[in-house]
Amino acid sequence: MGTEFNSVPNSDKVRTAKVRDSPHAGTVPALLPVPFKPASFNSFDSLNHHRSFMSLTLPTISLLIGLILLVWSANRFIEGAAATAYHAGMPSLLIGMVIIGFGTSAPEMVVSAISAIQGNPGLALGNAYGSNIANIALILGLTALIHPITIKSGTLRKELPVLLMVTLLGAGLLFDLYLSRVDATILLLVFASVMGWWIWLGLRQRQDSLKSDLDVKLEKDPMPLKSAIIWLVVGIVVLVISSRLLVWGAVEIARAFGASDLIIGLTVVAIGTSLPELASTLAAIRKGEHDLAIGNVIGSNFFNTLAVVGIAGVIHPLEISPEVLYRDSLLMGLLTLALFLARVGDGGQKQLSRVDGLLLLTIYLGYSGYLISKVLGVA
Repeated sequence: MGTEFNSVPNSDKVRTAKVRDSPHAGTVPALLPVPFKPASFNSFDSLNHHRSFMSLTLPTISLLIGLILLVWSANRFIEGAAATAYHAGMPSLLIGMVIIGFGTSAPEMVVSAISAIQGNPGLALGNAYGSNIANIALILGLTALIHPITIKSGTLRKELPVLLMVTLLGAGLLFDLYLSRVDATILLLVFASVMGWWIWLGLRQRQDSLKSDLDVKLEKDPMPLKSAIIWLVVGIVVLVISSRLLVWGAVEIARAFGASDLIIGLTVVAIGTSLPELASTLAAIRKGEHDLAIGNVIGSNFFNTLAVVGIAGVIHPLEISPEVLYRDSLLMGLLTLALFLARVGDGGQKQLSRVDGLLLLTIYLGYSGYLISKVLGVA
């Protein structure tokens, strides 16, 4: 029996055999090994996607745990520091302006410092400015929507113009798109000077609604000195650890999605580090302590603009993206101006109404939506 092989085009990759003298004569596929043909790389793509998913799991967990511990440790630190200062005989107004103001900004301060040390200046600046925007537009907006806020304290009415000038100073130092160590030192010197003036001003006023709010708060829930010191130390230690977890997770997620450190700092990290202000502001409003609520925000923004950015700049000079100046810094300044120009209520006092709160929330949602669209490549 003879067998004859006929050639076929190479592209077919099939050899046929014509079998003679067979009742089943015809062309049939030869029982020969078929060469491997990589028709697609779907299996490799699936493997890569799986690896990408797994590579995001740990940073995401680190980010979430960091945020939770950050909020918890900041609250413990504030309570411990305030109670320790109260036992040491520090005036309640001074506790509110220095201890609580510093405590609510401690997350931003530690996160920005660690970011600067690790060479992520965008995250450091985005955290500070993003927190300021969130404090006014998100926190005060949400709080005013729940309950209108009345500004009664004479101290706060004097602080608002100073905060506006400080905001303009910060923008002016960024005008050359570079924050040098000299610029950062200027911010820290102004911070020390204004803090000294505020303390002197507050201690001169014997009767002040902010002081009254704090007296009630400190006397109603006294904490033993031993417990205060323990929570103070624990709060600081956990604050540093959680900040490192948060920064690492945020940077890794930003790299995975191709987003800049600045965008991550302005959104996820800023909201996370602003949660202590949100908690303390909502708690103050529920108790009717309006001046304490808005004082938290003013004090935090003051610390963020001068101390947080100043410390980060001293550690590592910051290269500034142009959008920080014409987008983020501009919005921060306009929101501060809006707070300063808040309408006067029936009693001749400044007031943020529910309509104002809704407007502030709308602005924040629009701003956040724009930043997210930048990451997704829509805007």
